[in-house]
Amino acid sequence: MNYNILVTGGAGYLGSTMVPDLLNAGYKVTVLDNFTFKQASLNHVCYHPNFSVVKGDIRIESVIAPLMKKADVIIPLAALVGAPLCSLDPVGATTINHDAITLMLKHLSKEQIVLMPTTNSAYGTGDENNHCTEESPLRPISQYAIEKVAIEKELMQHPNAISFRLATVFGMSPRMRIDLLVNDFTYRAVNDRFVVLFESHFKRNYVHVRDVSRAFQHALLNHDTMKGQIFNVGLSDANVSKKELCEQIQKQIPNFIFLEAPLGKDPDQRNYIVSNAKIEATGFKTEFSLERGIGELIKGYTMIKNSLYGNV
Repeated sequence: MNYNILVTGGAGYLGSTMVPDLLNAGYKVTVLDNFTFKQASLNHVCYHPNFSVVKGDIRIESVIAPLMKKADVIIPLAALVGAPLCSLDPVGATTINHDAITLMLKHLSKEQIVLMPTTNSAYGTGDENNHCTEESPLRPISQYAIEKVAIEKELMQHPNAISFRLATVFGMSPRMRIDLLVNDFTYRAVNDRFVVLFESHFKRNYVHVRDVSRAFQHALLNHDTMKGQIFNVGLSDANVSKKELCEQIQKQIPNFIFLEAPLGKDPDQRNYIVSNAKIEATGFKTEFSLERGIGELIKGYTMIKNSLYGNV
């Protein structure tokens, strides 16, 4: 179906990978972004006749409402993502991550489709065996996780909504994020050759940014059977601890050293083994392994380095 798709935050880490994929699949895509990070991550799709872009703030009703009227599908990616960023700007986090989505839901018609990324951070430590499915109780701790859980409850009142509880995302993107765990550890391995771990036994799930894009496209093609549901999205063979992740990186960077010390605490206390069986039962399969993603990041970090205030 030739959908008109509105992607908020479409120039961000997920969006700048997803938007070109959606255009290549034949959809018409409008991106709404405030370009806070001065990113030019969608330069390469400006040539495309089915691509439109609006610079604006999702919190302003006069901006979002007319764009929503033209859309068959809304993919709300605009967010302050992660507990640390939300702690830096708690007011902005609430207005962007919660209030703006509530505003968007107010303007939705029953026919419009919403595909939204939420988070599996809210699982906390899972059950007594640290296992989590979509039916597991949610125990959000940080402001980020608490507001994502609240919005998911509102979202699932809409008949055509799908919520994707994303694992920790990794991989190269035109609008890169180096702070995500796999991306961060690989960057440290490439540039520093060492990292100090805290809570090194804590396990979590991971997913490649391109597989996230593929999951959203899968939902567009299988919407009738997936609508009104919540799906974990991650690599089923990548429920690994921080230490195990470092061991994976060490296979490709042998002189990478990692040490353990009680220096910090995860604000969401993520320590779980996540089941992705539900989305896999719909026919979705991930393509990008952790090993492949680490190799990709090593190549990427040959080209980029955070050296804005350095001498070298």
